[in-house]
Amino acid sequence: MFKRNHFAVLSSRLREERQFIQVVMGPRQVGKSTLVKQVLSEIDIPFVRFSADNVPATNTDWISQCWDAARANLKVKGLPEIILVLDEIQKISGWSEAVKREWDDDSFEDVNIKVILLGSSRVLLDKGLADSLAGRYERIVMSHWDYSEFREAFGWDIDRFIYYGAYPGAVPLVGDEERWSQYISGSIIDATINKDILVDTLIAKPALLRQTFELSCAYSGQELSMTKMLGQMNDAGNTTTISGYLNLLGQAGLVTGIQKWANDEARKRASVPKHQVFNNALKTVFAPQSFEAAYTDRKYWGRLFESAIGAHIVSHAYEGSYKVWYWRDYGGRKVDYVLEKKGELIAIEVKSNQDKGNTGLAEFKKRFSPKMGLVVGEGGMSAEEFLSCNPKTLF
Repeated sequence: MFKRNHFAVLSSRLREERQFIQVVMGPRQVGKSTLVKQVLSEIDIPFVRFSADNVPATNTDWISQCWDAARANLKVKGLPEIILVLDEIQKISGWSEAVKREWDDDSFEDVNIKVILLGSSRVLLDKGLADSLAGRYERIVMSHWDYSEFREAFGWDIDRFIYYGAYPGAVPLVGDEERWSQYISGSIIDATINKDILVDTLIAKPALLRQTFELSCAYSGQELSMTKMLGQMNDAGNTTTISGYLNLLGQAGLVTGIQKWANDEARKRASVPKHQVFNNALKTVFAPQSFEAAYTDRKYWGRLFESAIGAHIVSHAYEGSYKVWYWRDYGGRKVDYVLEKKGELIAIEVKSNQDKGNTGLAEFKKRFSPKMGLVVGEGGMSAEEFLSCNPKTLF
């Protein structure tokens, strides 16, 4: 079975003396549970595993019960150490305070329980970690798979990766696009919206949230104002509501709105967003064309190509600690993606066809002196190369 790079990291940390809680985080269906299963199957340390997926959020005693089960195994079996795995931990109200209490009790009593926490809601995990567990944890952030991983694990070519995206669980279904579409819709989209957004946030208009998601996915890689979005929706709402919903969808790792890069924050916030999915499957699941038809429609394929590059960039942004923007001046010159980290800029222009003109990139370099101005596609770095690298390595 294919092992992602995170395997070596988690395995190494669990072999060390008990020091930190290991928090494995990332969007749904990127392999968090598989990673932990692979490590536990090869490491010579007993473990117990529990999932909060179907536990009522108000059952605050659940964490203590899981911890007591681990302690009982440790004592009854006379074990020197044990690993406790708690999956979807963010679903339990007050989880961070409960984890802090149990972890600190074990530390005081010299109880050798090593802990792995897993979760798919980055925002809820981050809040809990910052509130109660400072100094007690390490993150392992899992982004969506890149092209080199899919090529090695499944033998995919770049065109299939661009169209079907990077969900490994959907790979066996690509021969039947209807089944593939149902899997993406049910196991990823519905699960994320229903379990990671609606359960934790009071949404006045769930139907409007769904419309915001679908329209934003359809326009992935393109600019679309909130006012124009509102004009294409059936449900009543306002631009502030739609903007808030898009922010929630971004926090859940589905689709985000990239703002225009500028020298001041006010102009950034006031800009028209460029919509961007975190995984291209979220765009093509709503595509009006099959893989074969999309590939022969070069204009539409160009949009899929740019969306795939953008998905790769934004899905690695959190782990890479960089921000993502786009740039356009009043003359229409543009740069598709601008990456910013610690005051340094990387400008990226995407070229999917024979049009090699890049006056926008040249103008951006002239005005703002980025660390790098990169063309991805025709006349520059190939899509295979770019989609196989971690964008943070460009800095």
